[in-house]
Amino acid sequence: MNVDIALKQLAGKRALITGGLGFIGSNLARRLADNDVTVTVVDSLIPEYGGNLFNLAGYEQRVRINISDVRDAHAMRYLVQGQDYIFNLAGQTSHLDSMQEPYADLDINCRAQLSILETCRRYNPQIRVVFASTRQLYGKPDYLPVDERHLLRPVDVNGINKMAGEWYHILYNNVYGLRACALRLTNTYGPRMRIQDARQTFLGIWIRRVLEGQPFEVWEGTQKRDFTYVDDAVDALLLAVVSDAACGNIFNLGGEQVVTLTELAHELVTVSGEGTYLTKSFPPERKPIDIGDYYANYQLIQSTLGWQPRVSLRNGLTQTVAYYRNNLSHYI
Repeated sequence: MNVDIALKQLAGKRALITGGLGFIGSNLARRLADNDVTVTVVDSLIPEYGGNLFNLAGYEQRVRINISDVRDAHAMRYLVQGQDYIFNLAGQTSHLDSMQEPYADLDINCRAQLSILETCRRYNPQIRVVFASTRQLYGKPDYLPVDERHLLRPVDVNGINKMAGEWYHILYNNVYGLRACALRLTNTYGPRMRIQDARQTFLGIWIRRVLEGQPFEVWEGTQKRDFTYVDDAVDALLLAVVSDAACGNIFNLGGEQVVTLTELAHELVTVSGEGTYLTKSFPPERKPIDIGDYYANYQLIQSTLGWQPRVSLRNGLTQTVAYYRNNLSHYI
């Protein structure tokens, strides 16, 4: 299946996006609205979690925006009814925050996910759900590239709670027939991501520093990573939510190009035409939850759903920098 076919299946349907004012959710909402899907987004707009009303600027009359919290079971009961699809993207994404405030992470990434699924089971059992999971579940890789058979060994509270949230979705698919699947995202970047700080991705704060004329920090620099441009992540979400073959399955996303952090920093400076960086040691408070090198094997989603990344790292960085150069004031 290709993305155009998936969008034709979605046309005329109703979709709910949790975390829909955030980075990936808002890019998804815009794509769906452009293809005749009736879209409702729910977002708490908690300042630390990345929701931003500007992310849907120009779409206010085309997307229904509900300011609510996925932890509010009564609100979610109302919102899930009548929907054909849920893109379940709401979450607390900061690994360091999860270690400092573990109970908040538990409520959002674990308890709220169970509540959403229970609400679907009781009030809309025909709905299809795709859950945004994370490569953080794997912890420090035993081998590279990491495939879905790799041991799950999270190194922080966030990874443990996201793992539980992911497996609630698979359990409800297998036991209750609630059609659900999960995508393990890795280093997603692009327009509308949080750049105010490093809560969502370190690349965001790098871009902010470049555009503000300040040097950014590269920690150690030898670690290897792959990156997924947000449009490619949206493609995967669209394919997964309409495909029967996705139900009950978990898929890695990834990128075609594997780079060291130093190589990434150099590429960012190159496409920006400005900026400098400093190589520093890993901060002591982050070292215990660092996973070392990571890049994904995404052959399973490629063979099952026909997904593969289409946007190169250079093109993705170029588009991202251009977006923030034009809209920086709305993100800092």
